[in-house]
Amino acid sequence: MTLTQTRPRDVQVTEIGTNTIVLRSRTWERLKFEIEYGRQQGTTSNSYLIQTEQSALIDPPGESFTELYLAELVQHIYLQKLNYIVLGHLNSNRLTTLKTLQHLAPQAIFVCSKPGAITLKAALGTDVNVWVPRNDAVLDLGQDHQLQFIFAPTPRWPDGLLTYDPVTRILYTDKFFGTHVCGDAVYDEAWKKLDQDRRYYFDCLHAAQSRQVETALDKIATLTPKMYAPAHGPLVRFSLSRLNHDYRQWSQEQKEQDTTVALLYASAYGNTAIMAQALAKGLSDAGIKVESINCEATPPNEIQTIVSEADGFLIGSPTLGGHMPTQVQTALGLVLSHAAKTKLAGVFGSYGWSGEAVDEIESKLQDAGYALGFETLRVKFTPTEQDLLACEAAGTEFAQALKKARKSRTVRQPVLLDVQADRTEQAVGRVVGSLCVLTTPSSDLEDLTQAESVLVSWVSQASFNPPGLTVALRRDWAENTCQIGDVFVLNILKEGLNIRRSFQQPLKPGATPLTELRLTAASNGCPVITDALAYLECQVESRLECGDHWLVYAVVQAGHLLEDNGLTAIQHRKSGQQY
Repeated sequence: MTLTQTRPRDVQVTEIGTNTIVLRSRTWERLKFEIEYGRQQGTTSNSYLIQTEQSALIDPPGESFTELYLAELVQHIYLQKLNYIVLGHLNSNRLTTLKTLQHLAPQAIFVCSKPGAITLKAALGTDVNVWVPRNDAVLDLGQDHQLQFIFAPTPRWPDGLLTYDPVTRILYTDKFFGTHVCGDAVYDEAWKKLDQDRRYYFDCLHAAQSRQVETALDKIATLTPKMYAPAHGPLVRFSLSRLNHDYRQWSQEQKEQDTTVALLYASAYGNTAIMAQALAKGLSDAGIKVESINCEATPPNEIQTIVSEADGFLIGSPTLGGHMPTQVQTALGLVLSHAAKTKLAGVFGSYGWSGEAVDEIESKLQDAGYALGFETLRVKFTPTEQDLLACEAAGTEFAQALKKARKSRTVRQPVLLDVQADRTEQAVGRVVGSLCVLTTPSSDLEDLTQAESVLVSWVSQASFNPPGLTVALRRDWAENTCQIGDVFVLNILKEGLNIRRSFQQPLKPGATPLTELRLTAASNGCPVITDALAYLECQVESRLECGDHWLVYAVVQAGHLLEDNGLTAIQHRKSGQQY
């Protein structure tokens, strides 16, 4: 038996501009269990060094790479001559590297935002040498490298700071425009292959703070960069305009959702923030707009406005000294005073020993009459992979409960236009279709339940030769799946067998709609539901964008009848506004 060889971690160094190099600390394995690394393609932690008359080091990596990174860095600069260390954001992970740099280069001046300076002084001491650029301040390194700074705070990184060098026209974007992918390519030459990874990265990190993303995009619109230098993944050189447009479009999609959840939290050591990120992913994937609120950096009047306008809210807190932080207490008071009791609520948090804060929030909300959309989430110390999967599933469960609650409260007004609309919807609803489950190849060959799957009924045969069919798929599901050349299986369901229930009821934490079903693998690697009436193995040949859906045309490559005497399940509807 042979063991699979894994490339060791290393630091890749490349010149990317005049007097400028990138040091890409690389890991080929999943770095952490955080939801953003879920595609398991490794990652890079990108740091940049500009050396002219003076030198500036931009965004050193976190403690996972500290020793490896510093060993490579000293091959390119004498640390006792380093002038500046520019920080796009700070967290406990990066502070380990910064403490070592402070010891090795005590003369270096840290450059960061005002919130970042507060964190830095708390960690490294009040006498730390730090400069906070204000307004139009410029850092002149010589030879026209006059660095400009753009304050770009977000709930997750309230100290966000972007840096622009007009000589090289490189914009150092930190957490914006990144991708968790590890490879030998420094730049994004093969940017089309990065589409799904970029969208996943955005959905995990930025979907819940899309309002702040748009503000950041507006701020950098006056610059003329020819390259984005993010904290993770390939540098953006060949698809800069495309990715900028994508960030605009993805942010706009969040604004267009008709249901909003306010996600309030504070995070002493980053653990509660990690849980919030996983919850936000579950909510966003279910079609909910998430307004992320870092209670430590958001004014009370803004919290009040967002909570009042939201359809539901979640509150997350660490436990400090047996209590919730003051900022969470303030936010909870605003919720109790201004949020209608009909709004759905949820509670989560991490703790070190006792976790009283989470219990206290849960108790106060229940005493006030709020219904909880999922069982309160409590995590001791750092969340595990299973903890984060449970958080993501809880976000999905909350979204389903919220949509159901909203639907039950909706009262239609009997005006003439509504009557006509109802008649049209009822007529369209008389179009029926076969009830099927579409499945795609599983990312885990040994666990078919992890495959993407969706209940569909807008299915029709489209050609005799070759045998082909069309499937209409909702936009959010088909955005990154069923692309041209992709394969899938269409499981045709049997009348009287209620498989649809697996796709319509709230899921248990960590479960998928396929978890409770009997499965086998088709020849194309997609799950087959063995209790289905029949199944078809298909390959996508073309796609057409149709309003709020994608219409997929696929050629049938193989088909099998699993039961001779059963009848096809038909989806009967009362309205053309529902499936």
